[in-house]
Amino acid sequence: MKRLSELQTKVLFEKLSKYIGTNVKLLIDRTDGTYCFRELKSRVYYMSEKILKLAETVPRENLVSLGTCFGKFTKGNKFILHITALAYLAPYAQYKIWLKPAAEQQFLYGNNVSKSGMGRITENTPIYQGVIVMSMSDVPLGFGVAAKSTNDCKMADPLVTVCFHQADIGEYIRSEENLI
Repeated sequence: MKRLSELQTKVLFEKLSKYIGTNVKLLIDRTDGTYCFRELKSRVYYMSEKILKLAETVPRENLVSLGTCFGKFTKGNKFILHITALAYLAPYAQYKIWLKPAAEQQFLYGNNVSKSGMGRITENTPIYQGVIVMSMSDVPLGFGVAAKSTNDCKMADPLVTVCFHQADIGEYIRSEENLI
């Protein structure tokens, strides 16, 4: 496990701040200890420093995974966020979209969210802002990017896309071989 370079750290924190804003620092300095991000085979893992110290005893070639995989870096040094990060992003999210029960299954199959499937949206959500997609019972389903601002959603046609799909919990089944 190696530390992220300054450029990688900047790219990672910019991506996380799209979804949770300034709450990124709450991921690092938690009440139950200090947490960190480490890279292994171009994937970024989130773990406590206690676990990191224990993992240093395992040879690097024998280590498959450690902590929670937040995503991976592409060859162009862009960061792709994985659905495995949802449990850590949802509590700190600034902007959320709630889906009606009829639209949940469509989102979980990888489709975008239309206005007819949207139950509600956080006030003052700007366009192209990262959002956490929730069910009406406040269960996080995935994340995406707002295609319309809150004000545009109020006046939009029912078939207009209001949220572009990025990742959903259905990926645990569809893409389980790519998540680790």
